[in-house]
Amino acid sequence: MSSALKISLTRIGNSRGIRLPAPLIKKFGFDGVILLEEEGDRLVLKPLKRGKAEKLPWSETAREMASAREDWSDWEPSEKDGLQEIPWESSDQRKSQP
Repeated sequence: MSSALKISLTRIGNSRGIRLPAPLIKKFGFDGVILLEEEGDRLVLKPLKRGKAEKLPWSETAREMASAREDWSDWEPSEKDGLQEIPWESSDQRKSQP
């Protein structure tokens, strides 16, 4: 069951805004940017989830990739670049050529 809270619009320059009570900010985890969604005749405020879903540290990324057991071999550049098929010459061989 939801509860209603009566709040006033506040002038912010040429715009209007609302001030949220600190307990609500803490309860819903609002921090920095808040997602505002329009649902029919309602406005819904949601915390913008950041962190793990957005960007993992390399160590966690590697762990997540390993646990998913996905095949990443198509992304391995050293296997797909064709360099192993090029006949290589050593620097000594190049110097001896006219």
